[in-house]
Amino acid sequence: MSFTLFADARLALARDSLAGLSVGDALGSQFFVPGRHPADLAAGRLPPPPWEWTDDTEMACSVVAELAESGRVDRDRLALAFAERAEPYRGYGPGAVTILRLIRTGTPWPIAAASAFDGQGSCGNGAAMRVGPLGAYFADSTARAAAQASAAAEVTHAHPEGIAGAVAVAVATALAARGRLDGSRPAADRLLAGVSATLNPGTEVHRRVRRAADLLGRPLPQAVATLGNGSRVTAQDTVGFTLWVAATHLDDYPAAIRACVEAGGDVDTTAAIVGAVVAAYTGVGTPGGVPADWLAAREPLPDWLP
Repeated sequence: MSFTLFADARLALARDSLAGLSVGDALGSQFFVPGRHPADLAAGRLPPPPWEWTDDTEMACSVVAELAESGRVDRDRLALAFAERAEPYRGYGPGAVTILRLIRTGTPWPIAAASAFDGQGSCGNGAAMRVGPLGAYFADSTARAAAQASAAAEVTHAHPEGIAGAVAVAVATALAARGRLDGSRPAADRLLAGVSATLNPGTEVHRRVRRAADLLGRPLPQAVATLGNGSRVTAQDTVGFTLWVAATHLDDYPAAIRACVEAGGDVDTTAAIVGAVVAAYTGVGTPGGVPADWLAAREPLPDWLP
């Protein structure tokens, strides 16, 4: 089905994806608190509010603000927004702190991003964790979603794997949002095939997305054992798993987040990525969507978000 998306509709899709991302991030981070167990969430016992969000949400809010401002990614402006808005207590990794400090003190972002990890650039999951709303914004074009995701990633992630992770998540979210507009749930295997087709076949992210498709219908522990759970904090160890979860639970946001919590690892980030993709399809406060009480428990988003 072909359709035309106007700016307000694009932004509404991006905001729903951001809601899913931020709630997943904030709820997932609660399971780093001693005494919290995945079984509590499985039994319907939620952590007490407020659930504070992390750097995943903070950076995603800057992406949405950039889209609201100009409808596209201006890398210079986005890099500066990331750097100036970063609150270190939100859980930024040491590599991100260094890159953002360099940008904030005047180093051009291409130099700052390329300097990470002895000149290799970052292959971390930071670009993937923040990009879901951008994919929803470009639901009408996976090509534009991929190109804009690459641009948004490059300001902090110069490594091909870090960029591939962002492209994969953006395209998955675009396909999920398109399915919502079409009124048809994308089949899990076709969603993953659509993502795979946009990726550089030489990357490990591409290989793991393809492997995720082979694991559809398999139990969660097997997916974790094969794909990872984000515990290595790389795109390679994160993105294939999160897209397996999202494709499996695309019409059930609570089940998708519970799967991330049960899998362990970098739970706030995996739940943020999965939440962004799934909420782009389900919406907020709908059957299978982001529950209203979960959204109410999440810390409010920043005042500067349009």
